[in-house]
Amino acid sequence: MKRYETEREGQLDFFKQFGIDYLNNEVLINNTDGVWNGNLFEFKKDISNINENLLQSIKYLSKMRVKGESIPSNILLIYLNNRICYHFKSKDYFDDIHKLYYGASSKNNNGFVAKDYINKMDYSTTSGAIKLKNILKENEFMAINIDENCIVGWAERYYKENQSAKKGDFLGDNEGQVKIVGEIREPKHFKGLINPYTKGTNEKFKYLMDKLNDNLTKKDLGAFYTPEAYCQKTAELVRQAIKRVPDGNDYVIIDRCAGTGNLESALTDEELKHCILSTYEYYEYKVLMERLGDKVKFIIPPTEELVEYNLGFVANANALTKEYIEQPDVKEILDNPKMTIIMLENPPYHDSSSSTFVTDNDKSKKVKTNRTESFIYDEFKKDLHKLNEQRGSSREVSNLFIWSAFKYYLRQPTDSYILLSPVKYFKNIGIVKKEYGGGFVFNRKYFHATESVISCVLWHNIDDEKTDKWELKAFDIEESIIDNKMNQKLVDIEKNITIKMCKNNISKYNDMRKFDNDVETNIVCNSDGYQKNDYKYKSGRKPINNDNIIGYMSIMGFSPAPINSYLVRINFVTGITQSFGYHLRKDNYVEKLPIFCAKQYPQEKWYEKDVYANTSDMGDKYVSDKSLLKSCLIYTALYQGNKIISFKGTDGKMYLNELCLDGNTLALNSLKTYKKILNDDDKTILRLWYKLLKEAKKTKEYDKNKKYGLYQIIKELNISYKDDKDKTQYIYPELNGYIETLKSKLKLYYKSNIVDKLFEYELLK
Repeated sequence: MKRYETEREGQLDFFKQFGIDYLNNEVLINNTDGVWNGNLFEFKKDISNINENLLQSIKYLSKMRVKGESIPSNILLIYLNNRICYHFKSKDYFDDIHKLYYGASSKNNNGFVAKDYINKMDYSTTSGAIKLKNILKENEFMAINIDENCIVGWAERYYKENQSAKKGDFLGDNEGQVKIVGEIREPKHFKGLINPYTKGTNEKFKYLMDKLNDNLTKKDLGAFYTPEAYCQKTAELVRQAIKRVPDGNDYVIIDRCAGTGNLESALTDEELKHCILSTYEYYEYKVLMERLGDKVKFIIPPTEELVEYNLGFVANANALTKEYIEQPDVKEILDNPKMTIIMLENPPYHDSSSSTFVTDNDKSKKVKTNRTESFIYDEFKKDLHKLNEQRGSSREVSNLFIWSAFKYYLRQPTDSYILLSPVKYFKNIGIVKKEYGGGFVFNRKYFHATESVISCVLWHNIDDEKTDKWELKAFDIEESIIDNKMNQKLVDIEKNITIKMCKNNISKYNDMRKFDNDVETNIVCNSDGYQKNDYKYKSGRKPINNDNIIGYMSIMGFSPAPINSYLVRINFVTGITQSFGYHLRKDNYVEKLPIFCAKQYPQEKWYEKDVYANTSDMGDKYVSDKSLLKSCLIYTALYQGNKIISFKGTDGKMYLNELCLDGNTLALNSLKTYKKILNDDDKTILRLWYKLLKEAKKTKEYDKNKKYGLYQIIKELNISYKDDKDKTQYIYPELNGYIETLKSKLKLYYKSNIVDKLFEYELLK
């Protein structure tokens, strides 16, 4: 009998023996050893402890449940070298599968005691192989219980498999104005895969409600919630605001986007009595009522009977409408000088584009639920001219909430606003110019988002036009598993983050000159630098060509990020429209390279992201710094993010890369003018480049008619393939070695020679 040296070898023989086509079917999924019909495989070359090996399988099933994947009814533990299959039933480990496990499934499995197996089959014999083959045909699954750990996974699967479904179709509601049973309470699509959820309300899922939104609702709501650890810090600012309430005054705490009430979770019962809350999404409204309805001053609307339900939303809780602002109960409070207003909000922060929904009852009617088509939206647009230059986006919902808070709710100097939002509203946009009362920065990762900064600031309703920088203390969260549950602990990272106001967008440097000999063309390229075929002009600025043009630079937004910049040979288009950008021309292209470099700033720590901005606040002062211009020229000419390439266009013209150091290029000639100020770092990185270029020219793919930068060398010359172990192998290992070394050295070069000067001239701020 053949003995296997590796599990993989035995696994593939097993699949072949039993006719399992793993190549054309989704068998090897989720890091398991395979799922076939209603069977989960766990292959072991040798088995010394069946208990530990079975627990590894149970951990796989637990993770599959959390991800919303069907749980096979059979667990097959395969002892390859003895040709033995142990057959277990998943239902015998129902409780174990419903636990959470962290870390690798193969680790920490000692101490588990397995129940008796159902069958033990020697599949090297005819009878054993027949018995096993019949089991492999079984296509049954174990129904799981829905809980807070797995509901997101099953919801996402439901929306993926039912693309027209809404949250109501999945969650249901048995008490509300609109009667919807819901998939989790009466499984139809998931019949036999999940057990009916029988608890009276959905309150148990309060922290996950935002994650359950279907894609359209996510876009409209922003879909974020506030972690409990951050709620505690936020409550500290609320109490500071309460201390500002004048003697003889009462106060209210208003949150127009309360969601399920997480932000209020850290408030005392006494503080909750002063709260006026609302939320736009119907199911969040239901949970909010269940959690806090009897604890707060009131919720808008105060009862289910008064809800104006519209396609999953509470129409009369839309805080951006005139009707909401003019509600008698709220207006009476705002008109009372003896009432101090404290706003407490984490508004949705996203660009809200137009959203149109078709009703189920009447396919001819379209109902708009886009909140930017509102009274606040129209009024904010009128007020935009008062902000610095062209600041602010009237399409971004967070701006609408923030602006309207100061416009319609905060009336007296002792009023306050505790606001959680990315810093751009006061750093870049200038919506708030008020007295700073203190604040924090939190890691946005724990708001179901990517790692970056979200600020939590107490603003006093006192005008302040002079302050242009603020210090906020940074807090992260440390996660640990306690009693099989995720625990979050607030961590003071002992760092203050300075936020500096930005006045002028970096787009001020755009070269919008037109030349008499500019020629309109249809030769354009994609974001990868290569020509876009069959392009026909439809809108936007018309692409042009000129012998004095060596590239096209597109720089977008305040935020420094390589993804927000493009440097290509000719006009860059997105879709059918030319991107916003400008041409690099021979007479001043070197002066524009620091702008490109400023976009490449690597924000490596979460507390750096969404903090810095690219600006033109110091104008052209940087242009006189020859050392900076020289360093940016070298960096850009060698950097792989420079996607200028040499190619022959469909118009028959050869478009050469002049912003590289391959041969007698414009960049090389420009570099010669800085020869006297080259430092050791410059010389070291240039020597490395020429070693790399020498190897590139040895490749059979090298075209002497082209001029190559690092990007094109990587794309066209550094050829690789996958070996039989799925490992990447390079045809030219020496070339690849130089490429990897150069990329690493360029990062150090950028930090040592460029970063400080970018901050000095406020290209980074």
